[in-house]
Amino acid sequence: MTGLLGKKIGMTRVFDEQGRHLPVTVIECGPCVVLQRKRKNKEGYNAVQLGFGDTRESRLKKPVLAAFKKFNISPKQHRCEFRLGADDEYKEGDVINVSLFEGVSHVDVVGVTKGKGFQGVVRRYGMSGGPMTHGGHAKRKTGAIGCGTIPGRVYKGRHMPGHMGHVRVTQQNLKVVQILGQDNVILVGGSIPGHAGTIVMVKKALKKGETT
Repeated sequence: MTGLLGKKIGMTRVFDEQGRHLPVTVIECGPCVVLQRKRKNKEGYNAVQLGFGDTRESRLKKPVLAAFKKFNISPKQHRCEFRLGADDEYKEGDVINVSLFEGVSHVDVVGVTKGKGFQGVVRRYGMSGGPMTHGGHAKRKTGAIGCGTIPGRVYKGRHMPGHMGHVRVTQQNLKVVQILGQDNVILVGGSIPGHAGTIVMVKKALKKGETT
C-alpha cells in the first residue's frame, strides 16, 4: 500500500529531543475505506480505490451511491486510487488508518496550491519591470515580447500575464516527525501545498528509505 487520502489541518511547531524548534504540518490522514479492489488478472493492475470524508447521500449520483450500498459503506466525499503490491490483500470495506505510516521516515504529499488569480509578470515570474523613476512608462509591464520581422511571431512559452497558482504539486521527501494514531494525524516537517482544509494524498516517499 503506497498511501492514503488526508486533509491539511494547518501548521504548528514541535520540539525534538535536543529542544530544537521544528515547523510541521498537521495532516488528518484517514481513516480511509476500500471502495473497490482492482486485480491484475481482471483490470490489468493491482490497486484499490479509497474513500475519505463522510458526506450526505443526496450529494452523490445514483451509480456512485450504489457502489457504497453494495458493501454497506457510508457515502464518502473524496475518492482516489492507490497502487498495491502483489502481496497486499485488501478487500472492499476494509478500513485503513494512519498506522500505515508506522516506521516510515519520509513521505511525498500531493496537493493543489493556493490560487492567486490573474497576475502580471512581476508577481507571476518575479520580473523587475521598467524603471520606477519619474518619466518611466513601463512600471510593471511585460516589455517587448516580439522578435522583429524574423520570425515575426511570439515564441511559445514566453512569460506573460495569466492565471497563477491552483496547480497540482508533489512535495517530496518530507520527514515524518510524529504519528498520533488515536487521532489519525501525522505531523510532517515543513509545508505542503494548499490552504487549510484542502484534500491531499500522502504517499510513502519514492526517493527515501521507508524505514528510519
